[in-house]
Amino acid sequence: MVSRPRQSHIRAGIFWTLCGIALVLIVAPALDIIVSILAHALPVLKPSLITQSTSGTQLGLQNAILGTLALSLGVLVVAGSIGVLAGLYLSEFAPRRVASVARFFSEVLAGVPSIVVGYVGYLVLVNKGGLGLHYSLLAGVIALSALILPYIVKTTELAFSSVPRTLREGAIALGMSRGKTIRKVLLPPALPGIVSGLVLALAISTGETAPLLFTAGFSDKNPSGLLQPVGYLTNVTYTDIQLPGASTQAVAYAAAGVTVLLVLLLIFLGRRVTLSSRRMIARMDV
Repeated sequence: MVSRPRQSHIRAGIFWTLCGIALVLIVAPALDIIVSILAHALPVLKPSLITQSTSGTQLGLQNAILGTLALSLGVLVVAGSIGVLAGLYLSEFAPRRVASVARFFSEVLAGVPSIVVGYVGYLVLVNKGGLGLHYSLLAGVIALSALILPYIVKTTELAFSSVPRTLREGAIALGMSRGKTIRKVLLPPALPGIVSGLVLALAISTGETAPLLFTAGFSDKNPSGLLQPVGYLTNVTYTDIQLPGASTQAVAYAAAGVTVLLVLLLIFLGRRVTLSSRRMIARMDV
């Protein structure tokens, strides 16, 4: 018979082997996507392509890059502020029944396909029968915000809920007000989770196309106002890859490469903010 320590060693080996296989199944496709896109994009990604906009026969990405950044900034302001406040409310203030109903509808919204969000955005925001905003930057921001709002709400609620209850009780015992408790005691340890949620949401919005096709339209010019159509990178990739000609397909590859680089930059910045927050919390504990 195999001894019990031997059996434990075999089980541990099987467990870690399965964990390694799972890690490979997660990392390998992501690396394959990133490497294959950058391999096609970097050779054609010239400075002139980034510094000029599309105009007539001239092919450039400046308008799409600036449009994508404008959309991301708008989403961060709209969805970020609403989502963080909603997550804070659900974690700290909402009655149990209200919180349960809000979580249910948030999960329903998270499961709605992005193209459906875009179509509803067209009917409500763009169409004359709705708000009549026409194809515009503002309509695109609102559609993307509705799409990613559940992720921000959920991660923010979990971030505040994960703070030990003893910290709340200690703040109450010291006579701190509810607002000061949230700012001084709960927010610092919850900040890494909030930032991670915001970064995830921005990364999702950066790679979306369907909602923007119905709401933002497209423009060959640089962003000029909230109520004007706007260019964005995923539209360039979606459109130009289907067109004949090496030059247009090169622009599509370049747009895809810039999109991937923006997502990686967002993730890097999110990690840096998270690490800084954790160091600050560690100093507070000391």
